[in-house]
Amino acid sequence: LGETGTGKELAARLLHDAGARPGGPFVAVNCAALSEQLLESELFGHEKGAFTGAHARRRGRIELAQGGTFFLDEVGELAPQLQAKLLRVLQERSFERVGGGQTVKVDVRWIAATNRDLPAMIREGAFREDLFHRLAVFPVVLPPLRERTHDLEPLAERLLAKACASLGRRPLGLDAGARQLLHRAQWTGNVRELANALERAAILADGDAVTAENLAIPGLSWAGGGPAVGMGDAASEPASAYTEGPPRLLSEVEREAIAAALRHFDGNRTRAAEALGIGVRTIYDKIKKYDLTE
Repeated sequence: LGETGTGKELAARLLHDAGARPGGPFVAVNCAALSEQLLESELFGHEKGAFTGAHARRRGRIELAQGGTFFLDEVGELAPQLQAKLLRVLQERSFERVGGGQTVKVDVRWIAATNRDLPAMIREGAFREDLFHRLAVFPVVLPPLRERTHDLEPLAERLLAKACASLGRRPLGLDAGARQLLHRAQWTGNVRELANALERAAILADGDAVTAENLAIPGLSWAGGGPAVGMGDAASEPASAYTEGPPRLLSEVEREAIAAALRHFDGNRTRAAEALGIGVRTIYDKIKKYDLTE
């Protein structure tokens, strides 16, 4: 249980790795990402001819998790019909594929997550109470990042190391200014926002450590009445970097960020745009605007 971005899937993966089935598959499905019909097929699979476009048998995600862990994210978004089908799987450890009559036996470890108030949904008739009790055998609440200040720096170091490895660059540290900035930001997007900020900072960093300037990005909101950074869409109006020196023009920071991303990705504009969170058309326009063609 926890707000969006608090790291529920990360926690589920850690539970999988530390459990009795670390060698088995870890399969995740986000219930909010698909329509009811598509989600049913995704969860349970389907037989050939079950519906238009079902040209062959397809195993569902639950079946693919056999012998491992199945992570059901945003379970509060399940439609009533799928809640009933899921309850049966939990009770009987078996199901039928969509359009089929053959019973499939499954042996998986179940982990479910939500940012919804399921007891309130039960009172409103929107969520099955029996399914809730089946899922809530051992509830774990993940507090938002703003309430986990003691975890902030160790978590940031781990996420930064992961970002550096993903980008193929040497490990980076966090300088004193960046650490101070970590505690000033409110991180309303929780772990997800922190991870994205650190990945971008890893791209921008020139030395051996991420600085406050690297970390000050569009969208950050501040605690304690500090400077507000949330200034709209990153693609069109990035925030000025936080420094102890004089204020800088937004255009200067934007130009430096784009130039750094292009250097890191050897001029690959598509990858640079993805890393900066802007569109490819936008980065082409900015390259022309700031004369970054060389």
